[in-house]
Amino acid sequence: NEESVRPGAGYDPHHHADVEIVTWVLDGGLEHEDTTGHRGTIRPGTAQRLSAGTGVQHAERNASTTEPLRFVQMMLASEHVDEPEYASVEVEAEPGVLTPTVPVHAPAELFVLHLDAGQTATVPAAPRSLVHVTHGSIEVAGEALAAGDQARSSAGAAYDLSASGPADALIWQLQR
Repeated sequence: NEESVRPGAGYDPHHHADVEIVTWVLDGGLEHEDTTGHRGTIRPGTAQRLSAGTGVQHAERNASTTEPLRFVQMMLASEHVDEPEYASVEVEAEPGVLTPTVPVHAPAELFVLHLDAGQTATVPAAPRSLVHVTHGSIEVAGEALAAGDQARSSAGAAYDLSASGPADALIWQLQR
């Protein structure tokens, strides 16, 4: 899901268990806190994973009272069966290269891709794949995707992503 949150607004405490929650902030800062005592702010360029495990209550808010927040939050079924845990990774995407982000407790991997104008990148074969464009426009299989658009593949084959101008995307490679 791609979310937009007004300044000072957010999501009250809510429960999660048995799920991987991966957050990628596009604009602004996402402040979160949970019942384990974990608290922090996620900013653009950081991928954060919460493995909810046995269960956790958490709240998320726009860290600013004046600036909007825009982020992508993704959830996967988790293989993590212990107490909740977090991981964060600062990601510096090299143009044209699928850059790994935060590891997850699931048969999947999340990549960030930045394409410069005229650049193409090949996404390797995987049983299932999802592309979520976060900035600019990316072409996949002859279709132009704008920011916020997604494309899914279950073909199990490699495919190319190309951009006529600067563009960014999140790419999930799912092994099941």
